[in-house]
Amino acid sequence: MQKKKLAAIMAVVGLVSSGMALSGTDLPTKFSNQGTIGNTRHNLTQRQASGGGPNGGVMDPYRNDYQQVCVYCHTPHAANQSGQIAAAPLWNRTFRTPSYTLYNQQTLTGTATQPGPNSLTCLSCHDGQTAVDSIVNMPGSGGYNAGLALDPSSATADSLLNTWRSPSGSHMGLKDGECLACHSSGAGALGATATDFTVFAIGTDLTNDHPVGVQFPTGADWNSTAVTKGKIKFFDLNGNGRPDKNELRFYDSGQGFEVECASCHDPHGVQGAGATFLPTFLRVTPEGSAICLTCHVK
Repeated sequence: MQKKKLAAIMAVVGLVSSGMALSGTDLPTKFSNQGTIGNTRHNLTQRQASGGGPNGGVMDPYRNDYQQVCVYCHTPHAANQSGQIAAAPLWNRTFRTPSYTLYNQQTLTGTATQPGPNSLTCLSCHDGQTAVDSIVNMPGSGGYNAGLALDPSSATADSLLNTWRSPSGSHMGLKDGECLACHSSGAGALGATATDFTVFAIGTDLTNDHPVGVQFPTGADWNSTAVTKGKIKFFDLNGNGRPDKNELRFYDSGQGFEVECASCHDPHGVQGAGATFLPTFLRVTPEGSAICLTCHVK
């Protein structure tokens, strides 16, 4: 493991000495953000489907490259049935249940509750508590851990992850000292070729983020044109009666229709005006505050 780490560090140092800038400023992604999720940062193999993308070799010692894009979140068999995460579609990530510090400012009309399934799926990486490669069912046969899938208190279970055919030996989460050891503006030489992910490392303190787990309010300050279909309420922009990728929505997880992370973000990407996905996987463009004005009447 130490040899792998040393090799990775030396590779980065070599790039620095050849003229790459240190991470004093953010570096743009090399993904095209067009076409499919395989061309976005959510391709955790870190190799673009179209080729020519970032070389994952430097990161291989710190997470498993499962060589499949979808498997980091989904599995066709043996999906995780733990707690609220059971409602997520064919969910393949391990599930921990941290207690989140909720948004509770005076401007909030309702009361925020703990995040529901359509936020927990996003937070399973972005709260930094679980390694990005921590999955329940690895590709192929023989890589399923039933105990891990059914025990919501389980930790990352490195012993399972290390059974992959090319085990990394180390499994990092999106937080300081792990992924952010390279992917932050203060990473120095180690972060010379790494895009800054600090803004995406949300942690378990949600007081500085748009509230989730809060019911969509009514009144003159709110757009009331959302329509209901099953357990989703959404703004039907094209009138086709179904929630499309570019339409904001609210989810009923048993406490009424609430705002969740997936209300505004689609992890698979939503194309913008130039066939390029909107920044941070937003469903609606932030230009002219369009995404805000979908719900807020100001």
